Amino acid sequence: MNRLSIPLLVLLTVSSISIAVTDDIPDLSKTPGVARPGLTKTKICSIKWGADERHVTPNMKKQVFANYGYSGYDDPHCIADAHNKTCEIDHLISRELGGADDVSNLWPQAYGGTPWNAHLKDRLENRLNKEVCQGRLSLKNAQQLLVNDWRIAYQKCFGSP
Repeated sequence: MNRLSIPLLVLLTVSSISIAVTDDIPDLSKTPGVARPGLTKTKICSIKWGADERHVTPNMKKQVFANYGYSGYDDPHCIADAHNKTCEIDHLISRELGGADDVSNLWPQAYGGTPWNAHLKDRLENRLNKEVCQGRLSLKNAQQLLVNDWRIAYQKCFGSP
């Protein structure tokens, strides 16, 4: 390899690495993640997610934004996607994996962030729910994958975004 090839290889390698922004994952001191007590795999796998009742109130959403120093859905951290959706108040441990509707399980996540965003985390949550319900992953392990760093779990399931 000649002397010019090494810097070019380094440049290509560095440019292909996804740069993570601190908003890609929640601050665990503010959002440690909380699971609903007594919610079993059997119950989780029998619920039609999306059709069930949510219990995240507007006041809870305001509190989450305040905890993170965001002004709300129009905050600069809330990057819009192609459909002009900015942020969601997301569950760190997703509801379909037993996550609680609790401020300690909620954080603001942008829909339009690059490369990591709420759409990718939603995709992972659906996949983990399927793995749990098909018996290939324990509920506890699925929850921990989200808490530890959902981006790592995403890459294991789907590769780099």
